[in-house]
Amino acid sequence: MRVSDRELINMAALAKERAYSPYSGFPTGAAIECEDGSVFIGCRVENPSPALSVCAETAALTAALSAGQRIFKRIAIASDGATYCMPCGGCRQVLHEFSPDMEILASRADGRYVSYRLTDLFPRPFGRDTIKG
Repeated sequence: MRVSDRELINMAALAKERAYSPYSGFPTGAAIECEDGSVFIGCRVENPSPALSVCAETAALTAALSAGQRIFKRIAIASDGATYCMPCGGCRQVLHEFSPDMEILASRADGRYVSYRLTDLFPRPFGRDTIKG
């Protein structure tokens, strides 16, 4: 069963409320929809060592992968920011590994959102074809 864009964004906003972001003060949440319609959420988890922090998108993807999912249709990202919350470059790379053409719903604090294809946000990824030579 497919959830609406608004429902997926609301799930991401709920996940955002669970974020641990004492260093940046920028809580984020994500909700990823799998090919079968199931949805997994994730939130930002920070650490004093920035390299050990986890983005909401990666947390949601990891939850889905842990449940055996491998193909994803779309992901919604929510924050308290005034601008649309886009996935960072690292998250774009990780999402590309599983679903290069997935839809990205990037929202902002007032609930408005924009939609992009991952291929539009990440046009020349490092992928399997890159390392096969």
